[in-house]
Amino acid sequence: MYKELMRKCIELAKKSEGHTSPNPLVGAIIFDDDFNIISQGRHEKYGENHAERNAILSYNGDLKGKNIIVNLEPCSHYGKTPPCADLIIEKGIKRVVLGNVDPNPKVAGGGIKKLKDAGIEVITGVLKDECYELNEVFMINQIHKRSFVAIKTATTLDGKIATKTGSSKWITDEVSRLEVQKLRNKYDAILTSSETVIKDNPSMTCRMDNGRNPIRIVLDTNLKTYNDSKIYDDDGTRVIVIVSEYIEECKLKEYKQNIEFIKCPLKNGHIDIKKALEKLYENGIMSVLIEAGGTLNNAFIQENLVDKLYQFVAPKILADNTGINFVQGCDRSDINDCNNLTITSTKLLKNDIMIVGKFQRG
Repeated sequence: MYKELMRKCIELAKKSEGHTSPNPLVGAIIFDDDFNIISQGRHEKYGENHAERNAILSYNGDLKGKNIIVNLEPCSHYGKTPPCADLIIEKGIKRVVLGNVDPNPKVAGGGIKKLKDAGIEVITGVLKDECYELNEVFMINQIHKRSFVAIKTATTLDGKIATKTGSSKWITDEVSRLEVQKLRNKYDAILTSSETVIKDNPSMTCRMDNGRNPIRIVLDTNLKTYNDSKIYDDDGTRVIVIVSEYIEECKLKEYKQNIEFIKCPLKNGHIDIKKALEKLYENGIMSVLIEAGGTLNNAFIQENLVDKLYQFVAPKILADNTGINFVQGCDRSDINDCNNLTITSTKLLKNDIMIVGKFQRG
């Protein structure tokens, strides 16, 4: 029954996708010894109550002797809200069931210790892999101190994102494109290249009901994109352009005032993307979705900077070896030199398939 309740916690937490960063997604359910649900809550928005507090405060009765299940260890420190562990103890809850231990150094087992010291039974590791998957962004942030990076691409069956002339609209169908909007709502930021901006002039907004526009980021070494590009529209969304550290200030002033510029060192004549990610993390951007061409995709992959791949595959064959691949510019002669992934899910959409994979670390 713990697993069934934990699955409910995970689904509850997912309702807040796109609204809790840099905090994790958390759901909490209070139940009695017969596994009847008494109350539930989730962390709805960054800076607001945590899931455990919402579950507890939404119930007016006595919680003494009851149980609570939560996908992540309750906090034990004061942040924007008081410690959840203290409130659990205060209410006389007798058992806490957890998915993951919080890797945040401010917590990292501290909540569990506080609960146990108060005589509360703590059960850990329930659906721990599923709970980790839910908060993979937060886990990477806390463990590696960097932004989580994913690539989204749409290809034919033979791996092409466009013909040799650049024709690509549309490889996938409208159902797949809606799925992309859901991804944009989920990630803090969407990143693309100056070449994509110049060629396609994309808006890079989230076009779904109640969606949230991600921060828009352009890698533009020499600042060659046009000031009136759609991606630079002032719609209240943060817009960041990463440029060479050698770009003169007077050139930056020619652009719209809503654009933030980040200067970055160069590597082989291009933006040092590892340094760029470090700067984005310092600017509070916890997750980045890359929507770009094969060259930039390849650069991130070969630098071992990508955590996840979302590949939308259409039942089409371009059959043109001069077409554009979704990873472009890496010549290999040995099959053992491949970048390896673990497929975590596949989803059949209307006509297309969405493949989700995690990059394996060598």
